[in-house]
Amino acid sequence: MSWQSKYFSFDEMKCKCGCDQAPMDQEFMDLLDNIRESLGKPLIISSGYRCPNHPIEANKTKAGAHATGKAADLSVAGVDAQRVLLAAMLLDVNRLGVQQKGTGRFIHVDTCTEEDGLPSPAIWSY
Repeated sequence: MSWQSKYFSFDEMKCKCGCDQAPMDQEFMDLLDNIRESLGKPLIISSGYRCPNHPIEANKTKAGAHATGKAADLSVAGVDAQRVLLAAMLLDVNRLGVQQKGTGRFIHVDTCTEEDGLPSPAIWSY
């Protein structure tokens, strides 16, 4: 493992397809640590790294942010979701996705840029 985190483990960040890969970007992990510290309580990662064989990535025509190691989905809702969004914006996160309806509520955070082939800045809802 070439990255470190104060709050998040390899198992939390690894691809869920069974490949056991988690080549996360160190700057992104530092950012996640800062968001977690701002929140003042644990965060649950619902999706970290996704390799090209992960079912979600495999169905895309072009790899998404998770495949860069610069993205994660944080399982939060309500006030905690608002606090995560505020912390992320104060830390200059350039790409945010919001899923706050139904089941599986989360905030997507990533630091991808145009160089990664993704529009930036961007805010979207699912």
